[in-house]
This record gives sequence, structure tokens and C-alpha cells, in this order.
Amino acid sequence: MPEIVYQGEPGAYSHLACSQFYPSHTPVACASFAKAFDAVRSGQAELAMIPVENTVAGRVSDIYHLLPEGGLHIVGERYFPVHHQLLGLPGAQLSDIRTARSHHMALGQVRNFLSANSIDAVIDVDTAGAARKVSQGENKTVAAVASSLSAKIYGLDVLASNIEDADHNTTRFIALADEPILPAVDVPSVSSFVFRVRSVPSALYKALGGFASNGLNLTKLESYMVGGSFKAAQFYADVEGHIDSPAMKNALEELAFFSENITHLGTYPMADARLLHD
Repeated sequence: MPEIVYQGEPGAYSHLACSQFYPSHTPVACASFAKAFDAVRSGQAELAMIPVENTVAGRVSDIYHLLPEGGLHIVGERYFPVHHQLLGLPGAQLSDIRTARSHHMALGQVRNFLSANSIDAVIDVDTAGAARKVSQGENKTVAAVASSLSAKIYGLDVLASNIEDADHNTTRFIALADEPILPAVDVPSVSSFVFRVRSVPSALYKALGGFASNGLNLTKLESYMVGGSFKAAQFYADVEGHIDSPAMKNALEELAFFSENITHLGTYPMADARLLHD
């Protein structure tokens, strides 16, 4: 079976997403996002499954710096409902817990639950890694916020189920490959880009005008600074449309007139969740 890599340890939510959406691939853990990218570039793995944003905690900021320089192509998107569990040592009770370890994104998604139960948050590198560390200790006042799969892997008890603060708690994942895989032009698609606008007045407004005039829906626009400069920002954009459609070609011509360093990160089929929402 081909491999699909993810950042984290076995039992991480990325592990669950790989198993659910790519059952024909073998999930393989990587210590960092950069190592996951390396595994695909080197041919060790066919795909990487990477989280980019969450409906409660927001964007995964590291990814927007890795994508432009990572040399990989987005070939798919998936929306994964996230259900957090509070995991403790066997025999522990919810009333025993004083601290909870987890990734900062996960902790941000259970803030109200932790506050209501007077539990202090402790940031860890990974949700599954936090579960492993709890399982290796003997302190019943320490718990982990992680998946039900982590409970099974590391022999922990579920002290509280589905503790996320919002019912809509969902993480958007993208699948990355070494080569682009374009859908047919008539398939509902999303195209992703990064670009840097020229440092002139109204540059961003003018650069994006082509998407509006060509009837293309811009669903995401993120800005971040690069190169140690505060003079001009780099932008990440998701646009509903195929890269080879006439409308997209017209819009990109206008974008290029007011921008520089435009990089096409991929065109890929819309996830079912996006189609249902639309």
C-alpha cells in the first residue's frame, strides 16, 4: 500500500483523517510538517495530509509559510469533524484532573470546558504525544486532550467525551502530492495561490478585482509577512474555480498586473462539505 504521511504521533487527528479519507494508503507519522513535506518530495510517501484551519481555533500558521517553498501541490481537501476527549490514567476521575496537556490548537477548542472544570492548560507539541506522555506518568491529576484512538493506543480512560466548545468544530485538511493532479475543467474545483502585491496604493483592491468581474468566489485570503520586511505582505488565496477555465485565466491576468511572485499551489475537487454548504 502507498504511504500517506502526517505530522504527529499515532492517534493524532491527522492520523484519523488519513485513515478515513485515504483508506487505501498506509498512514505514517512524521515529527514535523517539514519532515512530512520531505517524505513526499523524496518519494517515500505518495501523499501528505496537512491541517490548514479549524472553525474554532483558526488557521495553522506554520503551513502558510511551508506551502510556497515546499514544492508540493494541493490535490485534495477534506473537512474532518473533530471530537475531543479528556483522557486520564486508568482509575482517574474527572474531579481528580488539575492540568490537561495538548497541542495549542486543541486547547483553544476546549477552552470553556477546561475553565468550567478548573483545569489548567499545558501546551504540548501534539495531541497524541500528550496522551503518550500522560500514559507514561503516574500522576492522576494530569490528563490529555486527544482523540478516542489515542485512548486505545496508549491505554488511557476517557474521563469526558466530546468536550469541544462548539458543535461545528471542524478542521480542514489538504492532501499534498509531488506532482499536480488536475480534475476535469467541468468538475467543481478550488484553486489555491500565493502572491505578493506591488507596494503601491490600492494594489490589493485592484489585484483582486479580476475575480469579482469574472464571477469567481474568493473563499479565503490570508496575509503574512515574509523576508523580514514590513513593506509588503504575501497573500494566500483560495478561489472557487478551475485553473484552466476562461474566467480564472482572465482573473489571473489582472492579478499578475498588480502582483508579483504568483505561485499556483494546486487545483483540486471541492470537498463534499463545501458543495453541501454552497
